[in-house]
This record gives sequence, C-alpha cells and structure tokens, in this order.
Amino acid sequence: MQYQIEHAPSYAWLRVQLAAGDEIDAEAGAMVSMTPGVAIATRLNAGKGVGFFHKFLSFFRALARKFFGGETVFINNFSTASGGEVVLAPSLSGSITPQVISAGRSLFVQRGSYLASTGNINAVVRWGGLRSFFGGEGLTLLECKGDGEVFVNSYGDVVEVPVNGTYIVDTGHIVAFENSLNFSVRKAGSMKSFLFSGEGFVCEFRGQGRLWIQSRNLSASVSWIRRLL
Repeated sequence: MQYQIEHAPSYAWLRVQLAAGDEIDAEAGAMVSMTPGVAIATRLNAGKGVGFFHKFLSFFRALARKFFGGETVFINNFSTASGGEVVLAPSLSGSITPQVISAGRSLFVQRGSYLASTGNINAVVRWGGLRSFFGGEGLTLLECKGDGEVFVNSYGDVVEVPVNGTYIVDTGHIVAFENSLNFSVRKAGSMKSFLFSGEGFVCEFRGQGRLWIQSRNLSASVSWIRRLL
C-alpha cells in the first residue's frame, strides 16, 4: 500500500493506492472518490474482534464511540482484489498526519480526529474522567492500539511537539498524544484570568513522549460564528 497526503495543511486529503489484497478502514462519510476495482463494506464502528460476545457488544460500543468519542456509528472498509485507489478526506479543513502503531505503543486521539487506519488497529473508547469533561473536550478519547498505521486529522495545521518534562496546551488544540504521557486539566491562570482572559482550561502534559496539536480551535471558531448569526 502506498499513500500521499495532498493539499496540506489547509485542505488535506489522503490518496491511497491499494495493491491486490490491501485494505483500509475509514470513518463513514470520509470517501471522496474510488476506482471501480475497490470494494466497500460497512461494519459497526466498535473495534475488531471475534466471537459471539464481541458481536453482541459491538452495537453498544459503536454507540459509545458516536456519543462519547465523537465518531460515527459505522465504519467503511475499502479493499481490492486487483488494485485500485481511494481518496479520503476529513469533515473539517486542516491537515492529516500518519502514525505507526506497534506492540507496547498506543495513541490517544481526541474525538473527531480519527480518519482512517490500516493493519490490525483497534480504536477503543477511553473515558478521560472529570478532567476531560471540565476541559470542554468531551468525556472520552479514542485509544488506538494494535499493529498498523493510523491517520489523524486536525482543524488547521498539525504540529508535533516532543515533550520531555511538562508542556501546557489549551484543551481545544489537542489532536493526539502517546500513551507514555500523563495529563491533567486545570485553569489557565488565576481565577480572574480564568473568568476574563478567554483562555478557560488548559491541559498539562507530563512525562516523555510526543504530542500533536492543531493550529485552530474548533470550539472558538463555532463561538465566533454564533455571534454573527
């Protein structure tokens, strides 16, 4: 499988060339185009597994990803027996970054930032606790683990930050981070700053690992548009 990320950073899409036997999973609605040799199959967006018990829970896990993780209930699988091409794009204008996942490493992805994955990748809903709730970014994250490659999208450009110690980010600018990092949500400053600076809550990361942040804040953009309506 080969791929190119085109039109970044403002309006990126993912162009994937599939060889015979290749396949890629993508969020429902992400497909822009595909060649006739590519087949599409739709399944519940609840991770990969086998057995009756897993199938029984699939629907409820898919609902959890929809209402808590910000993802769709269904996911599309693109495959081919003879080769072909599929183009995928996120809903928001921004960039796309690929991340290789292997045993012992997982990636926590902010809700709405998962675009696609290859290989044996499971994206499991993880509750972020009250710290995530008060941070204004939802109650959960998606933990992507397994063996394969994950493509995450951002609102605006995406920047990789190597963390070695402590790093502070506005909660609305987080895209993804490695599982080697711990985090806590707190006020941006004093109570006066919290109430009147417009900054609200920030996320303090600790440890050693990589963090990806986006150059624009969707919640701030929505608030700006709402004032004009």
